Amino acid sequence: MPQLRLGDMTAHPWRTAMGVAVGLLCGGLIAALAPTEVLLLGLLVGVTLGSYFEPLVGVIAGLACGPLRAWLALFAPQIPDQVGQLFFLLGVAGWLARGLVRRELRLTHVPLLAPLLLFLGAGLLSLWSPFDAWAGFTEWAKWVQVTLALGIVGARLQAVDARRGVVALLATFGAVGVGEAALGIWQHSLAGEGPLHFLITPGVYRAYGTFMQPNPFGGFLGLLAAVFIGLALGEGWQAVTAKRLPARWFWLVAGAALIIAGGLYGSWSRGAWMGFGAALALMAAWLPRRGGWGIALLVVIVVAGGLLAAAEALPAAVVARLTDFLAYVRFEDVRGVGVNDANYAVMERMAHWQAALGMWESHFWTGVGIGNYEAAYPQFRLVNWPYALGHAHNFYLNLLAETGVIGLGAYLLLLAVIYLRLWQAARRLSGWPRGLALGLAGAWTQINVHNLVDNVYVNNVHLYVGVLLALTAWLTYLTLDRTRAGAAS
Repeated sequence: MPQLRLGDMTAHPWRTAMGVAVGLLCGGLIAALAPTEVLLLGLLVGVTLGSYFEPLVGVIAGLACGPLRAWLALFAPQIPDQVGQLFFLLGVAGWLARGLVRRELRLTHVPLLAPLLLFLGAGLLSLWSPFDAWAGFTEWAKWVQVTLALGIVGARLQAVDARRGVVALLATFGAVGVGEAALGIWQHSLAGEGPLHFLITPGVYRAYGTFMQPNPFGGFLGLLAAVFIGLALGEGWQAVTAKRLPARWFWLVAGAALIIAGGLYGSWSRGAWMGFGAALALMAAWLPRRGGWGIALLVVIVVAGGLLAAAEALPAAVVARLTDFLAYVRFEDVRGVGVNDANYAVMERMAHWQAALGMWESHFWTGVGIGNYEAAYPQFRLVNWPYALGHAHNFYLNLLAETGVIGLGAYLLLLAVIYLRLWQAARRLSGWPRGLALGLAGAWTQINVHNLVDNVYVNNVHLYVGVLLALTAWLTYLTLDRTRAGAAS
């Protein structure tokens, strides 16, 4: 396989960055001057036509607008809050129309599709007798969209110049991530005001971006930051081992990662910080090609962090925020336990964990129905906790309650296959594709660890999950090509 360089994807990376910036500026001016209805109609027409010629246009538009859902519902009710999903579906329709008109509609096999379809089938099986059929269908439809994103994006990356497709997707990740992070940094320390329940200290608030909630906002930025840190680590490590300066795009990627990480810090989200720390640890362990060196590097990082904490060289508020997470991982029966201001948050989560376990015990194999945690909650709630939180604040327990052993097992199998493919890519690829493999492994780790205390698949983050799967599948193809080339030589 020929050596791939990120610079090959665009002749001038800085011109690409300038083009993205100018496009965003023009879009902002149009949005400010044009009536909302005219703007929306123009976008719909443009995305529809663009998606016919290139389905990735609709996917990218969906990624760009998806995180606006909560903000649109609150501040711009005249615009459909699910406009991101609408654009994505236009991309799907464009792909379908293009294939039918040209009589070349083929369902290409994409790696990871089989385990994802297995999980999708488990979700459908759980809806055999749901508490709320509509809630179940809408949640299951989210995973159908994930599957479509994997299939269409994965197929397009095989059919077109994959490098340009990948850079377009990564540029979208960067533009959205930097925009959200900049807004979060302003909300955190520059605005000087915000929702009272987000107050940290006088004049300093938890950042929430367009998500309107700090925890999912932090989780979203964490997965994007991991992708760009992985790219930067891959290029930086290769430059050091080759005794050369990093490529020019390294500074662009590293700068985006730094800004996005700043927004993540401003979220003050314990779960997002935990996930991001785990993502950094995994990427550090995978960075050297020899596993022993990776473990040694990880030990050095952990010991250095411990010494800094022991020497009180880290901000006390950050240390306290990170260390008191232990209260969230203990598990006990909270029925009859006294509730006060100090333990309320912990008791509330544990009460919902118990409710989820009650649902699972009652519906062992297939659960109460995907998306049905809130609908089933009144029947399984504890006495002192009458209100459902929408989910169990632990995605795995939530999934166990909703889809049973079959659904959780299928999901864990999907994760296992993802990590296996990324491990193989990190071992066998070189250059920026190896950095992307590191970043994707970090992004999945961010998601999986954060999901221990929350559910990050909200506010259209699932569209990004579908693209993460497609990028993982593309790296799998590169890995197979490299393996075949090595065997032939």
